[in-house]
Amino acid sequence: MKHTKSIQPSGETPFLSDIETLRAQAIQHIEDGVVGASYVGDAGRTIDILQTVLATELVCVLRYTQHSIAANGLASEGVKAEFAQHAKEEQGHAMVIAERISQLGGEPNFDPKGLAGRSASQYATGESLVEMIRENLIAERIAVDHYRELIRFFGDDDPTTRTALETILAVEEEHATDMLDLLKMHSPDLAAVKG
Repeated sequence: MKHTKSIQPSGETPFLSDIETLRAQAIQHIEDGVVGASYVGDAGRTIDILQTVLATELVCVLRYTQHSIAANGLASEGVKAEFAQHAKEEQGHAMVIAERISQLGGEPNFDPKGLAGRSASQYATGESLVEMIRENLIAERIAVDHYRELIRFFGDDDPTTRTALETILAVEEEHATDMLDLLKMHSPDLAAVKG
């Protein structure tokens, strides 16, 4: 007896194959891992893109970590803690991206050689607390725009990658808001925001 399960929204054609067809496809593409017959994206291109995302996150980890140590002054303790928290969250993002690269059959590139060149973000230290906050705000704005662009790019072709990026984007937007709030708090004039 053939077991068929297809879900059909009212008035539309079925969008799920019967179980035996799904099983046959899974067996045929067993060595492909998650990149099977139903994956419509370009896994190689996705891996290349995610290598850039990974590099960007790693640069952000390094920049926030350096800032969490180098920030000084009477008002720096809260900012240092914020930088340290952001470094930890960026590390989590890097791990999510590295796992996705691995799932797609790639090898995450953690090689420090050329890291800055692969990153969409810069490693800028800043001389003062305000400059550090400003550099992090710039980096977060770059990340937000980059993630939005990538989410549109992946669309329905790779919903798993898109969903991972959407989750990261939400945190990056929070980071940008945090940095803007800190900049307003620590900058006597808002001219630094308009750079």
